[in-house]
Amino acid sequence: MDIVLIAGMWLDGSAWDDVVPELERLGHRPQALTLPGQGDGNTAATYDDQVAAILSAVDATDGPAFVVGHSAACALAWVAADARPEKVARVALVGGMPNGDGETYFGFFAPVDGVVPFPGWEPFEGPDSDDMSAELKASVAAGAIAVPAAVTQGTIHLTDERRYGVPVTMVCPEYSPAQAKEWMESGDIPELAKSTSVDFVDIDSGHWPMFTQPAALAALIDEAARS
Repeated sequence: MDIVLIAGMWLDGSAWDDVVPELERLGHRPQALTLPGQGDGNTAATYDDQVAAILSAVDATDGPAFVVGHSAACALAWVAADARPEKVARVALVGGMPNGDGETYFGFFAPVDGVVPFPGWEPFEGPDSDDMSAELKASVAAGAIAVPAAVTQGTIHLTDERRYGVPVTMVCPEYSPAQAKEWMESGDIPELAKSTSVDFVDIDSGHWPMFTQPAALAALIDEAARS
């Protein structure tokens, strides 16, 4: 199956380097995206540029596409389902949830001099990063990419309710499937509450399983692709 992989904030397509060969071994055609402004050197990139790049990747697939978003990019994966509900066969949300229409894409950290730099590991202490060695943290931080504010401050636009018919797999890393279900049922994830098919799967990792559990993550993506 064609699988489009979108890493979260501060990461480029190389974040999936250990996942891609596992997916290929399982018979899939993965494509790890490097988004505009997030690894391509385009400091003037906007949120709309990132959405356009994702839709271009989806449109270029031979058959139905499985779109996998990580962290903040779960919102982008959901936007792809909204824009291409007839083309996106499934969405996987790894460690994140979809934003609602009209919401800011990524408002958790304020821009500094026109970009949102990686804030260091302090905000992610605890379950998010407990499974990462000091060496791995240093490596990820060294490669982190400051994301243009025109990306992070972009506005989510959702227009096609057919997105609610696109099956969703929630991959739960630093939180449990039970917690994710509770958030959805309590109305904290309104977009998913309207979805007709949501599966919850656990992975024993922190917030960045592509680094700490790449084979296990690939296996879960493979299982979801075949369901």
